[in-house]
Amino acid sequence: MMQTVPGPTSHVFFSQRLRLHYVDWGNESAPPLMLVHGGRDHCRMWDWVAQAFRDDYHVIAPDLRGHGDSQWIVGAQYTIIDYVYDLATLIDQKQLQPLTIIGHSLGGNVTLQYAGVYPEKVQKLVSIEGWGPPPDMIRKRADKSPQLRMREWIDMLRDMAGRDVRRYETEDAAVRRMRDANPHLSPEQARHLTIHGTNQNEDGTYTWKFDNYMRAFSPHRFNEEDAHDLWESITCPVMLVRGQESWAADPEKTHLMDHIPDARSVSFEKAGHWVHHDRLDAFVDTVRDFIQD
Repeated sequence: MMQTVPGPTSHVFFSQRLRLHYVDWGNESAPPLMLVHGGRDHCRMWDWVAQAFRDDYHVIAPDLRGHGDSQWIVGAQYTIIDYVYDLATLIDQKQLQPLTIIGHSLGGNVTLQYAGVYPEKVQKLVSIEGWGPPPDMIRKRADKSPQLRMREWIDMLRDMAGRDVRRYETEDAAVRRMRDANPHLSPEQARHLTIHGTNQNEDGTYTWKFDNYMRAFSPHRFNEEDAHDLWESITCPVMLVRGQESWAADPEKTHLMDHIPDARSVSFEKAGHWVHHDRLDAFVDTVRDFIQD
């Protein structure tokens, strides 16, 4: 009789009075490895990566606030500093330090800042396209006056308040939307991500789990000076991962590499923003060599 490999267990912790969710893949005596997803995503997007590392590491994957099965905020913003606080709370509560972290997109940005705040707690860090907005986006926002940025932000929030959440009549329709967002996904990957990333409503339709309000960018400009100061405080080796078909800025063509003391970059062909989905085997092999070096 074939034995099935058990999946992760679900857990809850509290941060700033929010009920936040994470999954634990077991193997608690092994070195800790935390996987932090990106915006509009969820912790189960890491399942294939977690399965590849679970025998050698104690793998933890949180749902960021407003994502997955974590609570949505009310009357506040989703900011990087709040995500960093949540991460610090979970790491301290579970006594995971020192640990290795892999973060994607928003999660990569959060983990880079965490590693700058607590350099002594991070042994290795992998950031998949998680180093903040592209330089041209930063410049475009910087050209706008504070008044205009505030007006646009207020209009955006009011628009979201009156907008109906998109509903999908069937799970298959949501799967198709998932594949539209990333054509590299296999049908099996897209269905898995959709199953764990949607709720079925009372009327039978499906909606994504993430809070639409997390789309609202702060009206304040991205503080490059503070970000650079934090990155310069990172003491662990850092790998910056990019897909060659992605919109993300190439770290080797920006000043990012100048601000992280021990950084290297790797780019993957035939991969977009979700490198760990698009080139799973190559990604796992590359990361394993890096974190076990």
